[in-house]
Amino acid sequence: MEKKLNGKKIAILATNGFEQSELEKPLEILKKNGAIVDIISMQRGKIKGWKNHNWGDEFEANIDIEEANCNLYDALVLPGGVMNPDQLRLSRHVIAFVKAFMERDRPIAAICHGPWTLIETKKLQGKKMTSYRSLRTDLINAGVQWVDEEVVVDGRLITSRDPKDLPAFCEKLVEELSKINAEDKPILDNLRDFFLQ
Repeated sequence: MEKKLNGKKIAILATNGFEQSELEKPLEILKKNGAIVDIISMQRGKIKGWKNHNWGDEFEANIDIEEANCNLYDALVLPGGVMNPDQLRLSRHVIAFVKAFMERDRPIAAICHGPWTLIETKKLQGKKMTSYRSLRTDLINAGVQWVDEEVVVDGRLITSRDPKDLPAFCEKLVEELSKINAEDKPILDNLRDFFLQ
């Protein structure tokens, strides 16, 4: 199988209560396509998923959000689950990290309740997005053109509604990330930052 994402480094940002399938499936697909993936959370260590209306499996978060650097990643994935983004959006470190991806026009893929965290960046005005239906009003109030579709791409922003959309979400994620070329690589941001110091 062709590994479309060889050399790409992806961040998945989540904390306890993430919808397990929305982290597990993208993680599996990204790795299968050759990407290096870090799971970033409020602190290093185990985080627990939410599966079938109950607590699910544990996953290892290998990066603390306070140490995370947007410049090291080609893209960001935001799984849903009600508890997960509700905690993430209260952290100034999380918001700064996510905002940096938007300011650098780097791909962000958010599914289900994942877009809740994006609202806090105050950078969604005019974007076309989808989400879990209960976020519709929140996103509209943030200036979003909300649509009820399985996957929506607006520039570098990829969104889907819920776990049943995961096949389309993951396919579009790989497709969009495979378009990243040498000019988009984060290392160039690192070099610019170095010479501007």
